[in-house]
Amino acid sequence: AEFTAPPTIDPIAALRWQQQAPARSPWLHDEVGRRMQERLQWIMQKPAAWCSWEPLYGGLAAHQSVVERYPQSALTIVENQATHEAALRAQLATPWWDVSRWRQPKLQWGMPAAGSMNMLWANMALHNHPQPQQLLQSWHQMLAVDGFVMFSCLGPDTLQELRTVYAEQGWPAASHAFTDMHDWGDMLVQAGFAEPVMDMERITLTFATPERLLQELRELGRNLSTQRDARTRGRGWLRQLHQGLRSLERDGSIALTFEVIYGHALQPEPRHKVEGTTAITLDQMQRMLRKPQA
Repeated sequence: AEFTAPPTIDPIAALRWQQQAPARSPWLHDEVGRRMQERLQWIMQKPAAWCSWEPLYGGLAAHQSVVERYPQSALTIVENQATHEAALRAQLATPWWDVSRWRQPKLQWGMPAAGSMNMLWANMALHNHPQPQQLLQSWHQMLAVDGFVMFSCLGPDTLQELRTVYAEQGWPAASHAFTDMHDWGDMLVQAGFAEPVMDMERITLTFATPERLLQELRELGRNLSTQRDARTRGRGWLRQLHQGLRSLERDGSIALTFEVIYGHALQPEPRHKVEGTTAITLDQMQRMLRKPQA
């Protein structure tokens, strides 16, 4: 099947959220990024050059951990919102007398050239994107042969408790539906990646009050569902929501589930069609001769 957008997502609302997302990293993003960064220990390949995709909102502490893991690697940062890039540049700026500045790899900003990256790091970006298949294809184009993508995003069991509260009240969807890991694997293959490896875990967060819970959710995104309630909601609705959330209380706290999906895939050697005349480079020929035949 051809995938163009996550289930039920409204592209206009998704673009609006990209422009409104806070210029800071939510706690959950950094926690997920920390867990994803630990997975890099199983990858022996050290990238000569890597790209960090929207790290300010994606998880700046996790981004910094990857920088420290690969101190000799050239780094390219992509921030698609000008306000985010300006805020991140200000945070990353170091005084000229700081000796650590001279040990930093060359840092570049903006979209990297095609085939120039050995790793693409993207934490918590895909599940709110209006056109994830196009985004995966753009990541694929950035990577050199044998380069790899590492990403994380939210999965279908996310906010299942909140969905139950909405359903009991007879309200429209609490959020857009999230794509499952098997569909992400299919989308990676369609985008040109090879050997996708997907795994998933559930993280349960507890909140002392409905107000604190809603504050956390406002940092994590918006309801981008095409089925979301279009009516203006007042204080009465908010009281009902708080009441519904309090009904979830166990031992003095409200628990919410977040399903987190982790993905990894490789940029394969391009395949050449067998034609009357097939042109390949010397480097490609050497690679093909070095690889064992299946």
